[in-house]
Order: sequence, then C-alpha cells, then structure tokens
Amino acid sequence: MIALGLEEIAALAPGRLIPAGWAESVTGVQIDSRRVEEGDLFVAVGRGGDFRDHAFARGAAAVLVPDDAHAALAALGRSVRDRSSARVVGITGSMGKTSTKDILAALCRPHARTVAAEASYNAELGVPLTLCRLEADTEVAILELAMRGFGQIASLCEIARPDVGVITAIAPAHTEFVGSLAGVARAKAELLAALPPGATAVVPAGSAELAEHLREDLTIRRFGEGGEAVVSRFERLGDRVRATFQIGGQALTLELRLTARHQADNTLAALLAYQALGLPLGDVQTGVDAVELSRWRGEETALPGGGLLVNDAYNANPASMRAALAHLVARAEGRRTVAILGDMAELGADAPAYHLAVGEVARELGIDALLAVGPLAARYVEGAGFGEVVRDAAGAIERLDRFIRPNDCVLVKASRAVGLEEVAEALAYLEPVKT
Repeated sequence: MIALGLEEIAALAPGRLIPAGWAESVTGVQIDSRRVEEGDLFVAVGRGGDFRDHAFARGAAAVLVPDDAHAALAALGRSVRDRSSARVVGITGSMGKTSTKDILAALCRPHARTVAAEASYNAELGVPLTLCRLEADTEVAILELAMRGFGQIASLCEIARPDVGVITAIAPAHTEFVGSLAGVARAKAELLAALPPGATAVVPAGSAELAEHLREDLTIRRFGEGGEAVVSRFERLGDRVRATFQIGGQALTLELRLTARHQADNTLAALLAYQALGLPLGDVQTGVDAVELSRWRGEETALPGGGLLVNDAYNANPASMRAALAHLVARAEGRRTVAILGDMAELGADAPAYHLAVGEVARELGIDALLAVGPLAARYVEGAGFGEVVRDAAGAIERLDRFIRPNDCVLVKASRAVGLEEVAEALAYLEPVKT
C-alpha cells in the first residue's frame, strides 16, 4: 500500500485513532484482525473494536474506531487512489463480473504489476480495501463493482475513478430494488457515466437497454453476437476448451481451462479490457493458463462413484441459471444430469414467474433429476413437471443419499442466502446408492 501518515488518517477519517506508538504511517488496511500484518491500520467495523488487542498483537501500527466505517474506508481508499498512477478497470454486470475480474487479472499479471479485488470484494467495504492494496509501482488495478440499488455504483466510482469500464451482462438481478431490466441497465450504466472522455467501455452487444446510456465521447467495444468481438469456435477437449475469438477482425485461438460456454464470453470481455489497457493481445496464453476463478463459480470436483460436481453455489439469477443448466448438459456428455437448485433472491414481484421459467428450461434441456431448495424453488418443479422440493440446505443434504446415483453429473446453484455450498460439501463425501 502507498503509505498514509497517521495525522492524515486522523484528518480523513473522524473517530478514535489509537496508535501503537512505534510508527508514524501505515502500509496496509484491514477490517479483519486475523489478517493484520505488521504496519497495517486496523479499521474497527461493527464490533471490530472488540478485536483491538488482537490487531495490535499481530503488529498493527494503529487502530481506527471510526464514526462512520463506510465513510472512513471510502476516504482512505480515495486517498490511496489519488496517489496512484495505476490504470483502474471497473467491472460490473448482472452475472459474470467476478469471473471476468479473475480472468482479466490473470491475463494482465504476466505483463503489468496488477492488483485485483479478492473474491467478491465489490461494495462499500471491498472496493476501498482493494484500493488500499495499491503500491507506488502498481500499473493495473481491477475492481468489481456491485449494486443493490441506484447510486451505489456511482458512489463506488467516485472513490475508484475507473479508466476502463466493463459491463458483462444486463439481466434480471436485484429487480426488487431497481424495478425492471431497464432499471438494471440504468444502475449498471453509472459506471459508464463515471468514465473520463475518451475512455473505453466494454459492453454486451445484445443489450438494447444499455443503448441510451452509451456516451458518444467513449470508445465503445461491443462483445457477443452482433458485436465486433465474438467467440467463433468453442470445442471441448476433455477438461479443457479450444476457443477462437474474433476481435476486431483478428482471430485469436486459445486453450482454456474453463469448460463452460458462458466463461468464453467472460474471457472475451476480459480480452477487450486487456486490449484497452494496451497490453499485447498476441501474448495471452500464459495468462489464460493461470486463470483461477473465485470459489463456488462453476468449480468442478470428481465425486465418489465416478460422478462430477459443478459447484456454482455462490449466486444465481434467471440468466445465470439458464447458462449453468446448459453447461450441466454439455459437461455430462450423456451421463445422468441432476440439478440441485435453490431460490433466486431479490427478483421482486416477478420472482415466481422467473422460477417457473427456469423449471421450464430444465425440462427443455432434458435434465434428468431436479431437487428444488426453498419456497420459491418449488416453482422450478412446477415448471419442469418433475422433481422434489425441500425447505432448505439441510433438507437437501438429507435427501442426497436417495437422490444421487453413481456417475451422475450434478449442478448445485442458488442465490448466496440459500447456502448451497453446504450441499456441495456433503456431496463430496457421499457414496451414491446403486440402483
């Protein structure tokens, strides 16, 4: 981190600043005392003040008990950003933003000193914490920007001041808070509004809802069907994929470790952002080989009995459910397919209809078995015309030994609140019953 002096911190972030007494500046910021390293500032969020002694024991240079934790972290992140010459990429979208961030970071690291958001550090706490990892020699910073309503991405952009913007998709997500698909586009387009004139914006070609938000003084790069950049070939080779990307008339063939078709689209968006940073497009395979996605985003694990688990339990919306189900069928390669699907949250009044439609997709794709988890998830079964419903993750775990057979290909997916990662963990130790 670019060092901040204690006197400056006191001026930036009102509250109670408690110095260790041996340092005049800090070289990192943490809100979890277990992660504190020597020289860090520990910012006490919520009941974090209870862990002050632990932070000092781990080497904290100071502890800040702020009057307003969000405002304090924003001020610290903004101050570090102001001192950095790094080019900042902001990534948002209804789905795929974490994976696109992970892919872009892997592409950039062989060619530029890169800092990227951890996991889903993408809101009022995570974005400033990522900015507080910038060093004087950082060349690229990759941020993920989340929203659950209007104005939130704008606030994050005020802190981060992105130079390149990426919108991965516009799809039904958080419509409980923004009202409609047009509302989703308006909220996500706050990223476009924050870009400086002449900046590059990478957007999905098929999103009519974004059209009114595309500024004439930006360089717009469209990806996907109808855009200047497309995936022209996608060939599965066991646990890898060979994909050809057409980017502005140039063909680029890469071997990917990501086997889902929608991850090729995320890679395409990342490649356009990478190109916007001026990095060498002809030398990306090394970065592609190093891609590691954040947890529970399509993780594949061999199951006892010869099966395969696709753990996509981190989050879900109607579009990502469709993509995950299509990947399940493709990945199964003729094996029995089992979908364990939980509720999709924050869809407002249209939530029952969206769940019903996902069930219909499961039927159309020929999914063999369906276990629905949660009250809204019962509509999956109604739409599919088959399946069973359980109340929660614990209920799903109780059904596994009577539901899973040897050699099954199993998808686990739901919104974060459902906690289906517990089901995925249970599957890893389950000995399926032969029938």
